[in-house]
Amino acid sequence: MERMAEASPRPRARITGVVYLFYFLTAVIGGFFLKGLVVDGDAAATANNLLAHQPLFRLGLATGLIATVCYVAVTALFYDLFKPVNRGLSLLAAFFSLVGCAILAFASVFQLAPLVILGGGQYLSVFKVEELRSLAFLSLELYGQAVNICFVFFGVYCLLIGYLIFRSAFLPRILGVLMAFAGLGWLTFLAPPLANYLSPYILVLGFLAELALMLWLLVMGVNVQRWKQQASSMEATVYLCSGTAGSLSGNPT
Repeated sequence: MERMAEASPRPRARITGVVYLFYFLTAVIGGFFLKGLVVDGDAAATANNLLAHQPLFRLGLATGLIATVCYVAVTALFYDLFKPVNRGLSLLAAFFSLVGCAILAFASVFQLAPLVILGGGQYLSVFKVEELRSLAFLSLELYGQAVNICFVFFGVYCLLIGYLIFRSAFLPRILGVLMAFAGLGWLTFLAPPLANYLSPYILVLGFLAELALMLWLLVMGVNVQRWKQQASSMEATVYLCSGTAGSLSGNPT
């Protein structure tokens, strides 16, 4: 308890903000590299763009993977930061985020596949050009479907993080409300037609919610005294529970 109470959460909050910022930068840059390469509903134009800008496409894919790794780090840091509020919910939130990150990382295979399909290997000579373009476009469509699935997991994650922020005494509740609304927005991807219709608003809301949280952690950090109070309360509860269990088992601690 004493070690927990003495440890300052402000440095870890700032570190979380820095990693969060790096995630934002890599995600935005990766999206910028890929912008305009995929033409909706046009397999031929998409194939021509990918072949003409292969280095740019690969760079965008690699940057996206780096962004995913950054979000894994953010997830771990958030678990540690919100553990004093509710250890179980913090762990559950981390689980949903990591599953979403795993799906997104695996989906990158579908994103890379068009370069292989359009690469002109001899074993692909049995296919017509139009067929290869269609297969490449299909792979990108599967990537988009996988992204929709990962958004659902991130929606649950944002909801849980929003609840933890709202229950915490060391961050403004408005940040929790914003994250919860962002989570509800991501959950609309359970119904893709609705999500596609609302996507401009969902993306803006999700971006603003996470941006606000990132900036607050980076600039303001957390209320150290209140975080320590919750950490001490959590440790006292764990100690009492372990002591009660030991007494019941005949081995008091």
